[in-house]
Amino acid sequence: MKTALVTGAASGLGYELTLLLAKDHYKLILVDVNPEALELAKTNLLQDFNVEVITLVKDLAVPNVAEDIMKSIDYQPVDVLINNAGFGLFGTFAETDWKRESAMLHVHILSATHLTKLVLEGMVKRGSGKILNMSSLAAFQPGPLMSIYYASKGYMLSFSEAIANELKGTGVTVTAVCPGPTQTSFQQTVSENTTDNKIKFNMACAKSVAEYGYKAMLQGKSYAIPGGFNKFLAILPRFLPRNTATNIVRKIQAKNRND
Repeated sequence: MKTALVTGAASGLGYELTLLLAKDHYKLILVDVNPEALELAKTNLLQDFNVEVITLVKDLAVPNVAEDIMKSIDYQPVDVLINNAGFGLFGTFAETDWKRESAMLHVHILSATHLTKLVLEGMVKRGSGKILNMSSLAAFQPGPLMSIYYASKGYMLSFSEAIANELKGTGVTVTAVCPGPTQTSFQQTVSENTTDNKIKFNMACAKSVAEYGYKAMLQGKSYAIPGGFNKFLAILPRFLPRNTATNIVRKIQAKNRND
């Protein structure tokens, strides 16, 4: 039985991806910071699938947590790694909380990159393995009022495409999934002023996004953008002056989050 490790696995896109892995009979290692949600996810999976499920309550904002995760599973081989954990933060960089932003950088960049590093050597030696990194449509342009979130997702897309190229011919693939707005608990962590998008247009469901990303991972694509309109939005900044594209994003974010 092959093993899959998923971060941010207790809800939203992470949980939907674990369902797809369970259907394909993977042994599951679920990592999340929320112990209650993690235990509920495990219970639901065991009710519906005949798979082994290991849960690890870990905060990916803690330095060197990737090493701690691998120690917790005795460095067993990981055949599929899904770096899904993440959250957002709204506000001007001059006024937002640095502790929260530092945590975001650890979750989105440092821990995900380190975890990728730790599983990749074994994958290459075995000549097989798949890594799915959760990026975002935000990766394709700067994002005023969510500057670090947009920048961190840009890092994940660039990093994923680069190592995907390096790994050609090894039997290991890396896929960055870049969804647009998706119906998950993400909004609850973005802003104190609102827990929901005010702009409802182009809102996807987590199940369909997970299925799209999972299929792209199985096909070994280096990146995948769910939805035709999102594909258009991803290339649009190439045809606009950078200042214009940045100003448009700021207006959208301000309208979407502020009361």
